[in-house]
Amino acid sequence: MTSKIEIKLEDAQNIPRDFYQQESLAHVIRSDEEAIQVAKTLAVEFAKEASQRDYQRQLPLREVQQYSASGLWGITIPKQFGGAGVSYKTLAEVVKIISSADSSLGQIAQNHWAFLEHIRLDASLEQQEFFFAQVLQGKRFGNAFSEKGSKTVADLTTKIEFKDGHAVINGQKFFATGALLAHWIPVVAVSEEGKPFAALVPQHTPGLTIVNDWSGFGQRTTVSGSVHLNNVQVDLKYIVPIHQAFERPTAAGAISQFIQSAIDAGIARGAIDETIAYVRAHARPWIDSGLEQASQDPYTIANIGELKIKLRAAEAVLALAGEAIDQALLNPTEETVSEATLITAESKVLTTEIALLAANKLFELSGTRSTLSELNLDRHWRNARTHTLHDPVRWKLNIVGNYYLNDVLPPRHAWS
Repeated sequence: MTSKIEIKLEDAQNIPRDFYQQESLAHVIRSDEEAIQVAKTLAVEFAKEASQRDYQRQLPLREVQQYSASGLWGITIPKQFGGAGVSYKTLAEVVKIISSADSSLGQIAQNHWAFLEHIRLDASLEQQEFFFAQVLQGKRFGNAFSEKGSKTVADLTTKIEFKDGHAVINGQKFFATGALLAHWIPVVAVSEEGKPFAALVPQHTPGLTIVNDWSGFGQRTTVSGSVHLNNVQVDLKYIVPIHQAFERPTAAGAISQFIQSAIDAGIARGAIDETIAYVRAHARPWIDSGLEQASQDPYTIANIGELKIKLRAAEAVLALAGEAIDQALLNPTEETVSEATLITAESKVLTTEIALLAANKLFELSGTRSTLSELNLDRHWRNARTHTLHDPVRWKLNIVGNYYLNDVLPPRHAWS
């Protein structure tokens, strides 16, 4: 691994090129059980300086290298291509474990896993063999999907023009989580016919500029900034027709939302753990309680119980969503895909609620001293508030209600 490098907001695009070079091939994980154990081991290390990285907006360069070298970024690759083909229930557990330690790290890999499913669904066999092998070797996918300033999230202005033997892309992206730290940047661009394609652009391609101008108050070290594309040429063998994933019933949309839900559950888990630790070690009992320790306060005890119960409920529905996704992958029909989408939407509602509740209760139960800036405990609330803004929960309630009340199937796209 490279030595620790500090990259600040204003000069993040100057990451040295040797950051993208690997000292050895990534480990290949073989089972669900191994994936969870590897995640637990990494989380212990990731948690040590998570607060410092957030406080200083210090990008997790060493940690990202460790993360992808561990093999976790390749665990959803099908077994026939050399991966572990873990269940989505297992992927959720991995994401929760990492996100509870550092939710920015949890999010950096989010779109990598989501895009792996598009490769499985939409890419040619030759493309699958090539890109799955790349990931198993330790290569990372970034994200250049969304844009800002358009009428809706689905209104893309980035264009792809097909030439003889290559394509040319022009446009600008934002919310490009992890792109700066990736080896390949999947860029979603629309053709003259209005169909979206993904062009996998190698890092350092001429005309590709990635700027870490993400200034959000939460998820500070996700590198969710801008990608500028100025006449970027991409070989046709790196173009994937991702529009096909939503022209038939597939779990692609549910998977995208599922991983986000798992991150929020991880944020909640981390906030609750922090609350328990602080109350035990630092919080004072209220003057009228007559108690020696804050941890003996019956109201505090009840609040911790409420948080744990609601977290367990959210995680249980998330696990059900993972099982529904696995079924939809085995048998992709309108019925199985709708079931996966609906349960995932239900999990997103519950994980959002517990993430925000847990982050708020952290301060309510810990007391005024817990707000001191040097403790940086507010990172849990900032991260929860920021990440849960993905795809409004009020529309998840609408999707579920419209299905059960009016028999309206969930829409087919990555935001449902």
